[in-house]
Amino acid sequence: MRIIKFITVLLLSALIIAGCSNNDNSNEDKETLLVVTSFSVIEDIVKQIGGDLVETHNLVKIGTDPHEFDPLPEDIKAATDADIIMYNGFNLEGDDNGSWIERLAKSINKDVNDFYELMEGAEPLYLEGADGRPDQINPHAFLDPNYGIYMAEKVRDALIENLPEQEQYFTERANEYIGELKEIDELYKEKIAEIPKEDRILITSERAFQYVTHRYGLEEGFIFQIDTEETGTPDQIKSLIEFIKEKQPPVLFVETNVDQRPMETISNETGVEIYAEIFSDELGRPGQEGDSYTKFLRYNIEVIHAGLTSK
Repeated sequence: MRIIKFITVLLLSALIIAGCSNNDNSNEDKETLLVVTSFSVIEDIVKQIGGDLVETHNLVKIGTDPHEFDPLPEDIKAATDADIIMYNGFNLEGDDNGSWIERLAKSINKDVNDFYELMEGAEPLYLEGADGRPDQINPHAFLDPNYGIYMAEKVRDALIENLPEQEQYFTERANEYIGELKEIDELYKEKIAEIPKEDRILITSERAFQYVTHRYGLEEGFIFQIDTEETGTPDQIKSLIEFIKEKQPPVLFVETNVDQRPMETISNETGVEIYAEIFSDELGRPGQEGDSYTKFLRYNIEVIHAGLTSK
């Protein structure tokens, strides 16, 4: 009997130890999602909301034009294996004549409608054609933190749809993240309100900041509508020089991802200095300014505010 009792105690002890071991390593047993994203802003939002329950593969690397992109073999493999593929929409991944995200879908025998378009249902603003009429959607909505909130909600819902048992985890992380984006929206309002009204003029190379100027009450000036189509023609440069001479903005800005020479020409012709670089199509490189979406947004408004109040 003693031997039987002894064996019974050993078995119970082993079960208890095993149970404790399973509890201690519960995070390791969680299922994870492989999420493929079209560009760096979306990847960062997915990481912030998905936490340790997501692995990401981003397609358009920092330093690469998100409007024109050809997936590499490793991108095709990641897209084939992905649980979720997310892209911006609003023509960021190409234009109405055909997008590279659609070509990617065909190459892996998937329907692009099965991907998650984060701008689906959002209100677009339009760039102008040669006739001055609205022509194509401006893809840069994410420069406005309010569209960032919209994207975060879409990411949250997609993650929950694909891993419903972790709804609470994704919801809590999304709530915290969206709260920070709402704080950034308030920061934009406060900083722009501090700029003298006559100086609320944002001059950039590309018309990427249309959503920001529209929401927060800045006047915009730019060389070209979108950088995949224009590089600063003589007529475009002349037009912006005339605009600057009329409006007298305190400073000029240039985006991190464009050729700076056209804006340097304009600065030399007008005597208005280029104050700093700001972000438009991509995050900063890891370890540098703007290397997350919230840092990217904060950096832009701090630099814009500093430049437009520098007179």
